[in-house]
Amino acid sequence: MERNDRNPSNGRNAVEVRGLVKHYGSTKALDGVDLDVREGTVLGVLGPNGAGKTTLVRCLSTLITPDAGHAVVAGYDVVKQPRQLRRTIGLTGQYASVDEKLSGRENLYMIGRLLDLPRKQAKARADELLERFSLTEAAKRACMQYSGGMRRRLDLAASMIGSPAVLYLDEPTTGLDPRTRNEVWDEVQRMVAEGATVLLTTQYMEEAEQLAKELTVIDRGRIIARGGVDELKAKVGGRTLQIRPSDPAELAAMARAIREAGLDGVAGAQAVPDEGLLYVPILSDEQLTAVIGLLGVRGFSLAHVSTALPSLDEVFLAITGDKAAHHSDQAPQEVAA
Repeated sequence: MERNDRNPSNGRNAVEVRGLVKHYGSTKALDGVDLDVREGTVLGVLGPNGAGKTTLVRCLSTLITPDAGHAVVAGYDVVKQPRQLRRTIGLTGQYASVDEKLSGRENLYMIGRLLDLPRKQAKARADELLERFSLTEAAKRACMQYSGGMRRRLDLAASMIGSPAVLYLDEPTTGLDPRTRNEVWDEVQRMVAEGATVLLTTQYMEEAEQLAKELTVIDRGRIIARGGVDELKAKVGGRTLQIRPSDPAELAAMARAIREAGLDGVAGAQAVPDEGLLYVPILSDEQLTAVIGLLGVRGFSLAHVSTALPSLDEVFLAITGDKAAHHSDQAPQEVAA
């Protein structure tokens, strides 16, 4: 069966999903998912436990067959061309899956050979990844002697040994220490710089912000929001105005002046003496102008003013909260790219 050339390597989508459905008995794990991942980018897929993230990855990696819908990955239909697709993708699941009786080097070499790499190339690639994931010293040891973190790193290396065009990372850094997590992030960014496409599921908000410019939020098997990191933050609504007075002693007086003025739509002000900052939640540029104007009229001198969008943690909780769940039968909250 020939490759579907609707998605050649020319800057189009590496992953296209339309109307994907998967049932487990009476439970609809995926409920009409539509998804696009542009070539050479990282798409972060966020959602609470049981939202359908892992089911989506398993369908797109041919581990399970969807009940309905259509998906093309790296130019191959995931249902009609599974054997061809498996040679172009890499997968790291939530739990490390390595052969414990083999050494780290033997695991990687075996996978390289299964991917039809010549012996010399398979050995060289195995040694390269062992070095990158700080496993060279343990390369000859049986994996049953590895720690959990070492097994996780080896599993990640195994998913990358074939230099896949599309890499699925299903919560890849769970249980890793900060240094190893940074190593994984560096390797993912290196692969993307070389043209790979990554679909990342994660519950680490820092990880999503570090790696993904585009995010999709899934809940109860449906896409409920999508867009860039800053776009989703803006979609939740609201910014925080951060004001540093020239005289830190005026913080309390500034906060009191804003509260007493009753500016339209301004919820209040919080002084944080330890930081020397006044935090004022605002919803619009007009409110920002009103707050700064008020402080100027009252004679306060300002050393610095800035605004900050809500954190990605706050966005995640807002989008996947009760309001989102109760309105899950409505259309996704699209954010234009």
